[in-house]
Amino acid sequence: MIDINLIRCDKELVKENIRKKFQDSKLPLVDEAFDLDVKKRALQKEGDALRAARNTLAKQIGLFMKEKRVAEAEEAKAKSKADNERIAEIEKEEAEIDERLRACMMSIPNIIADDVPLGPDETHNVQGEIFIEPVDKGFEVPYHVEILESLCGIDLDAARRTSGNGFYYLTGDVARLHSAVLAYARDFMIGKGFTYCIPPFMIHSSVVSGVMSFDDMEGMMYKIEGEDLYLIGTSEHSMIGRFMGTTIDEDKLPKTLTSYSPCFRKEKGAHGIEERGIYRIHQFEKQEMIVICKPEESDMWYERMWNYTVELFVSMEIPVRTLICCSGDLGDLKYRSVDVEAWSPRQKKYFEVGSCSNLTDAQARRLGIRYKSNETGKNEFCHTLNNTVVAPPRMLIAFLENHLQKDGTVYIPPVIRPYMGGMEKLTPKK
Repeated sequence: MIDINLIRCDKELVKENIRKKFQDSKLPLVDEAFDLDVKKRALQKEGDALRAARNTLAKQIGLFMKEKRVAEAEEAKAKSKADNERIAEIEKEEAEIDERLRACMMSIPNIIADDVPLGPDETHNVQGEIFIEPVDKGFEVPYHVEILESLCGIDLDAARRTSGNGFYYLTGDVARLHSAVLAYARDFMIGKGFTYCIPPFMIHSSVVSGVMSFDDMEGMMYKIEGEDLYLIGTSEHSMIGRFMGTTIDEDKLPKTLTSYSPCFRKEKGAHGIEERGIYRIHQFEKQEMIVICKPEESDMWYERMWNYTVELFVSMEIPVRTLICCSGDLGDLKYRSVDVEAWSPRQKKYFEVGSCSNLTDAQARRLGIRYKSNETGKNEFCHTLNNTVVAPPRMLIAFLENHLQKDGTVYIPPVIRPYMGGMEKLTPKK
């Protein structure tokens, strides 16, 4: 959510930002928010004047009664009653305006960075740097489910019976590899100075509406029937929500946290063969990182965070690149975002394995996350950032495809071996 002062001072800047994001349908929201804010401030001014007059009348009534000036006292009482009725009307109207104004402000996208490439959708994202050049394996790489089945590492049929499409059982060495990469990612981030956390896996609607846009909420979140609880789509949701309504001492910033959680997503829509298997699923596990910092530090942390993900994948000897997200591919809360993509030897192209975003103060403003400035003594809004360390389902695809050998074995890089009991490769069972 942007600062209302931006709309008060420069409506055209806010509108131009909406145009850059190709969301012209939201342009009327800026004028509506401006008009609602003008009306709200006028009502506040009228209400404050009436309350001040009411206090003056109360003193006058007491004086009139003391001096036995009954008629004047009754006249003042009538005026006070009328003022009270008007104050009640104003407060009711203010509450209605507040509700509509907040809805407008929650729908107006965050101001994007000046250097974000412009484009209506993901096809206009811009390739960044490549880390580890892909090499031709010299043989045809099977579909990832076939590799998993050869290792006796997956049971999709049983998952369909118990839970439906979009679920899976991982078994044996593959399940161990899944956990090994998560454990390695946890220790990797602890080594970078991040504090390890395991958050709640369900959150209230007040947190959901604070951490994401309404459109994203509807398309992603599972609601617990009959309760004000949602299953998290990523641990960022509950990790950021942890600081909702708090004011942090400046000396305790930045907050650098890495969290493990299962994640639950609707993943609506039909997908091609490469997005079946374990690519798009309703339940998966993930290691995440979040940073809460002062505004002047958020650009620096943004660069550090996506570089950590790149470093992790490079240490596992998986070719990756960065992809800079264009304006139309940015969520409403995002100031800038970059995807980390792994190479798929099967598809001969890159696919997303992580995403890093700087949300500036948009998320903190929704949730009321502030810090107390040592310099001014005032409470200012923090900046929040989030980034995927690793999400094993997609990581597993990248891992298996890139480390598959011609004889069907899967090479295990040295950094993962301590978490696999020293195992150097996975061997097909069938």
